[in-house]
Amino acid sequence: MCRAVASVTFAAASPPALMSISLSAIVLAAGRSTRMGRDKALLEVDGVPLWRRQCEVLQAAGATEMFVSARPEQPWVCDARAIATVVHDALPDCGPLVGITAGLERAAQPALAVLAVDLPQMTASWFTALAQAAAPGVGVVGRRGDFFEPLAAIYPREFKWLAWEALARGEYALQPLVARAVADGMLRVHEVTAEESPWFTNWNHVEDRG
Repeated sequence: MCRAVASVTFAAASPPALMSISLSAIVLAAGRSTRMGRDKALLEVDGVPLWRRQCEVLQAAGATEMFVSARPEQPWVCDARAIATVVHDALPDCGPLVGITAGLERAAQPALAVLAVDLPQMTASWFTALAQAAAPGVGVVGRRGDFFEPLAAIYPREFKWLAWEALARGEYALQPLVARAVADGMLRVHEVTAEESPWFTNWNHVEDRG
């Protein structure tokens, strides 16, 4: 029997709860950045490359285990190994679901925080609040209108079973898979507020950097 779909609401800067689910975390940085024309992981915010900034965001949110999804030839991977375990996609160029699955397969904690490398305004408080709203076997994903935000979300380790099944079928799109996890009660939904919406600004093209 499916569990009821839950929607949660929280303030981004809410004080820490007494209990919060323990987190592993992964930064997704294996994309080829073809629209940007250069590796987005090396773009800088306040002098810090995005791959490192995102690791720091997740660590500040309480992640105790860090992964980075990258391609072997990316030159910054050697530096990343100093602060994270670098994982490579088993199915290269098949999208972020492959990287998420790699993190879920290795996560020692019951939940995995996922953050795309090209969200330069994402905050640690987003993940802190998501962790407080999660539960054993249940993660949390943001939603704006009809669109889920699966690349700044928390997934339970159990999500890997859905992910494996989808990959085996050659289905790499995240939106329908997340919708199924929500319907099954494996993910709760947080409706992204107007104040939180800028955190999901992403850098895909040179002009996006302003």
